[in-house]
Amino acid sequence: MSVRKLKIRDLTMRDGQQSLFATRMSQSTIDRLLPLYENAGFYIMEVWGGAVPDSVMRYLDESPWNRLRKASEAMKGRSLLSALSRGRNLFGYVPYPDSVLEGFYKEAIKNGLNVMRIFDALNDIDNVKESIRIINELGGIADGAVCYTVDPKEEAPEAPSGFMGKIKSMFGSKPAEPEKIFTDEYFVNLAKQMESLGAKIITLKDMAGLVNPLRAASIISKLKSSLTVPVDFHTHCTPGYGLASSVMALLHGVDILDTNIWWFGGGSAAPAIELIYVFATRMGIEIEANMEVVGKIRNELLNARKELAEFDLVKSMPIAFDPLTDTLPQNVSALFDKAIECAKANDEDGLLNACHAIEEYFGFPKPNELVKNAEVPGGMYSNMVAQLKALQASDLLDDAMRLIPKVRRDAGLVPLVTPTSQIVGSQAVSLAMDRKKGNPDYSNASNQFISLIKGEYGHTPVAIDPAFREKITGSPIERPYDTSAYKKPENPVLPELGNVKLASNNEEYLLLELLPSVANGFLRRRRTEEYDATQAEKLAEEKKAEEAKVPQEPITGELLSAPMGGRIIEINVKPGDAVKAGTVLLVYEAMKMENDVVAEKDEVIKRIFVHPDQVVGTDAPLIEFAD
Repeated sequence: MSVRKLKIRDLTMRDGQQSLFATRMSQSTIDRLLPLYENAGFYIMEVWGGAVPDSVMRYLDESPWNRLRKASEAMKGRSLLSALSRGRNLFGYVPYPDSVLEGFYKEAIKNGLNVMRIFDALNDIDNVKESIRIINELGGIADGAVCYTVDPKEEAPEAPSGFMGKIKSMFGSKPAEPEKIFTDEYFVNLAKQMESLGAKIITLKDMAGLVNPLRAASIISKLKSSLTVPVDFHTHCTPGYGLASSVMALLHGVDILDTNIWWFGGGSAAPAIELIYVFATRMGIEIEANMEVVGKIRNELLNARKELAEFDLVKSMPIAFDPLTDTLPQNVSALFDKAIECAKANDEDGLLNACHAIEEYFGFPKPNELVKNAEVPGGMYSNMVAQLKALQASDLLDDAMRLIPKVRRDAGLVPLVTPTSQIVGSQAVSLAMDRKKGNPDYSNASNQFISLIKGEYGHTPVAIDPAFREKITGSPIERPYDTSAYKKPENPVLPELGNVKLASNNEEYLLLELLPSVANGFLRRRRTEEYDATQAEKLAEEKKAEEAKVPQEPITGELLSAPMGGRIIEINVKPGDAVKAGTVLLVYEAMKMENDVVAEKDEVIKRIFVHPDQVVGTDAPLIEFAD
């Protein structure tokens, strides 16, 4: 009987550092890790996409393309390299025409990308189909990501006031439950459409970590029975489901699992591969990764995490653990077996309790109960907190959170993933402010919310009420974004930098198209560096040419040499000057002290060999006196 095998997609260098360290890992750190990764045996390594192209330019002043190229050169084809993109929007928020998609994907594949994981914030198939087609035509692997989301809870009513209010609350009739939209069949249907369009992998993408274990079991089972391509499960541990749901995914046949290496796992990131390895081994599943090499990477990642301490969202680290050499305490070892037993029995509470106890023993963050109960991504919640703080209205947080379900329903039940999570969260805050001021709902709609309701982001899971669309946009008619109206950004000539263009090649111009505001500054710095280097080289050549024009006479007169190495500060004489003994000829700095060089006797200056600010060595010729 053959042993079942599990492929691993390592997220450490992209999603892991983005989830825990604000995407601040530098290229120098990446360069230390890549030689170790070459023999790790991961099926896929996610190294690009998401926030990487923006962040490495914005915060690290580094080239996104260089990061991809270096990963490809180092891996030598040993693991597939993947990136994450938002379908029609790529890494930005503008729906790009096919020509831009094709140009970008062509450059990415040329620079070493193998797998493009493609998702859409609305789960709108129309927004991903062209990306799937183009990736396949260019020889890449299209990974179709189905974004998991949940039906919103009913808008929580405000606490009843007065005696009659409490009576109504106790005995009032309960409103009928709204129709469930995000059923297992909803996700399976999306996956089947993506497969029919040519997706070679299907990922259940749980960006907020809201897939609970029983739901993971149900959806993964149905995806496996409905598809012929491999199924990948991507989740996060923020609300406390990630590890337990991954165990359920293992049990129900998932082909690929997304993990991080120890110091970059857990919390708001995906589960740690080391814990998955322990579970898989006890379930008779072979992980296709070299865990000895993973251990070497883990050692280097500890240093990387220390370097990133300034951006560490957790601050506390788990205890060290090597699943190949460390013996678990008996009670902890029993927790792994208990979790597997509960998973097989569909005992969700028992599975979660065991997994939480395992995570607590190792020191991983506890579940974020607020995110779990609100059923929103952690980043969306923190954005709302920051927005209310800026408005000096932090007391409205509970009201804004209660309004999220209403805003989602009004907006066509959009999933909460970038950018819709930010749009919905911001609008819920505005709605809470409207109500506090006694204004009608949606008195202040953001431009992004108007675009969403207008239809410019695509088709929402549920059709938007035409009357609501008219209220928000002024017209009941859905108006999708017209990609034919797309205008390519200018690539200006920079007169102050020698009349060069801002983007010097195709890959740089693509950065201008996708991330114009960030790329503009990044590319200007590159052109300035090049211009400064060219000018310095030109000056050096001119000086060399001038010196070559003047024949160097042999030194025949008495020579004044530097008594020690230093820097010339000033020169007080010129050729032809007759000087008296004791005259200060020049001043130079050595050993952080300024030194006067004086004439020892009456002399006539013949030649001067140095100039101010020049650094000279010991015994360097300074001045020649006349014969």
